[in-house]
Amino acid sequence: MAEKQQVAFVQPTPVGKEELGKIEVAPEVIEVIAGIAATEVEGIAATRGNFASGVAERFGKKVHSKGIKSAMSEEGNIVIDVFCTVKYGFAIPKVAKEVQTTIRQAILNMTAIETSEVNIHITGIQFETAKDAE
Repeated sequence: MAEKQQVAFVQPTPVGKEELGKIEVAPEVIEVIAGIAATEVEGIAATRGNFASGVAERFGKKVHSKGIKSAMSEEGNIVIDVFCTVKYGFAIPKVAKEVQTTIRQAILNMTAIETSEVNIHITGIQFETAKDAE
């Protein structure tokens, strides 16, 4: 089964500026921006990664895009999916809404690209450990 090739997201030319050419933003860049924005929200413990990102982090490489997937809808809009763990004691709806707002604003500020959807998938709750309590 062939994997679907992701295309780059085209950045619009700002209003009143001369168009000098096309600007494309790679999906990986959008995912890194979203990943950093998500982890900055209070109440988010971590984003969910896969085996490869776990191995990379064990060797000291920071993987900012883990747990983030970006896609282009059939209408040509950007859809972001975020898979994350919430810290125990935080209101999940409030934290999820804050993540949506933070990601949407970060992507807009850095790329001038609008996102049509930012879907939050809560994959777990992180409880306080004895190490955190000290």
